[in-house]
Amino acid sequence: MLLPLACLHGRVAQCLTALLVLAEPPPRPRRGAAARGKPSPHTAAALPVKMAAELYPPAGAAPAAATDIANSNAAAAAAAAAGRKGPPRAPPPAPPPPAPAPPAPDNNNLESPNWQSFHPTLRERNALMFNNELMADVRFVVGPPGAARRVPAHKYVLAVGSSVFYAMFYGDLAEVKSEIHIPDVEPAAFLILLKYMYSDEIDLEADTVLATLYAAKKYIVPALAKACVTFLETSLEAKNACVLLSQSRLFEEPELTQRCWEVIDAQAEMALRSEGFCEIDWQTLEIIVTREALNTKEAVVFEAVLSWAEAECKRQGLPATPRNKRRVLGPALYLVRIPTMTLEEFANGAAQSDVLTLEETHSIFLWYTAANKPILAFPLTKRKGLAPQRCHRFQSSAYRSNQWRYRGRCDSIQFAVDRRVFVAGLGLYGSSSGKAEYGVKIELKRLGAVLAQNLTRFVSDGSSSTFSVWFEHPVQVEQDTFYTASAVLDGSELSYFGQEGMTEVQCGKATFQFQCSSDSTNGTGVQGGQIPELIFYA
Repeated sequence: MLLPLACLHGRVAQCLTALLVLAEPPPRPRRGAAARGKPSPHTAAALPVKMAAELYPPAGAAPAAATDIANSNAAAAAAAAAGRKGPPRAPPPAPPPPAPAPPAPDNNNLESPNWQSFHPTLRERNALMFNNELMADVRFVVGPPGAARRVPAHKYVLAVGSSVFYAMFYGDLAEVKSEIHIPDVEPAAFLILLKYMYSDEIDLEADTVLATLYAAKKYIVPALAKACVTFLETSLEAKNACVLLSQSRLFEEPELTQRCWEVIDAQAEMALRSEGFCEIDWQTLEIIVTREALNTKEAVVFEAVLSWAEAECKRQGLPATPRNKRRVLGPALYLVRIPTMTLEEFANGAAQSDVLTLEETHSIFLWYTAANKPILAFPLTKRKGLAPQRCHRFQSSAYRSNQWRYRGRCDSIQFAVDRRVFVAGLGLYGSSSGKAEYGVKIELKRLGAVLAQNLTRFVSDGSSSTFSVWFEHPVQVEQDTFYTASAVLDGSELSYFGQEGMTEVQCGKATFQFQCSSDSTNGTGVQGGQIPELIFYA
């Protein structure tokens, strides 16, 4: 039996409409708050509701596809009727633009109701739930008031990753509230903690690593805490060593504390003059000023203490007057070993600081000059500092009538060491024909970048001894990395030179390796030449 034409048109319209509905691509994730990492509490909730409505429509409600087909049939019938009679009608108004898709979850885009099929491993599926409202059964409000952030989470995941969270959710005194406030943890650090617990991924940054270490310690996640300490050790340098020392004491990390002391002792002047020194607490100030191994002048220690006192006055809202500086320093002022300064250093520095009383200043001047010295409240013994070590790479030295000669050419050698050390200078050979003076420029480079240099002069006495030339500050040398030490000497006298060079030298606990440098244009190499010694602290 033949179907009427209008009916046939209706069937075709239904089929076309169904194909269009089926072919409609899934909504793409929006680049909004989710892409920027901002929480969207309504995101994940909206998506499962939509899936459920499509798969299980309410009783008595027509499916969405059927409704669209019915509307299409009505439109086709109206168009056919318009073609059979009456004047042409105006086209219907354009349909309104579709409503924007709901924002995707913070850490993933669940584009399909069957999203589990696309992530075969448990780790991948867990990672999708990080910072996601889907199936979340607890919410945290993290951060201080005014800067807090709401973070969704899943109790089971947190409980299997932290004994603190287990006690919080499943212990005898389990938390029954669905929203938990954590004002003492930074939101960024808390998210790093949760990301590790959901996916084993650790994303550390210099700005948040200390806050992350605090969170890892608070919730007893030792693997993340260890990763934070390792990150801090690799980024440790003079400008942040004092701050990290303060934090390592707070977090009870002895290995990090020891590394901080290594840097502070060897590069004391740089560490004490850094901005970070002014940020430490009073207890850490006291410990540093008491330190016997500080490798710097006492005048530098006194200047650093005054800088800290000025910063502390600002933190307490006090005018930075000499009286207030002395008050905030308290007993720490009497830990500075003022009598070990030279008379000139004291007269030009501490005596004019107005922090000392007139009686103290008078007594210290008498201590410098009088035979009958007064009793002082300040320590009288000089700090021991650090004893420099020397790595000598030649087994013998010699001289000949035609070498070693200098015409402004470079002597250079490459070296690496199996542990962190601080190179403080170079030992050089001097004249082989009596007393002589040399001008010298020494450099320490890594991958062509100059880390330290010094332009100075030294006088040799005609012996085969080495003569020390120092950098302005010791330079931290990382383990198993090659550096280049160079010297350009200017002098008319021939000098001694080394021979029977060694490619590997053991110096205490450090082992040095040497190789030839392409920068060397005056004949120095592994087997012989200049730069017989590296002077270092370890």
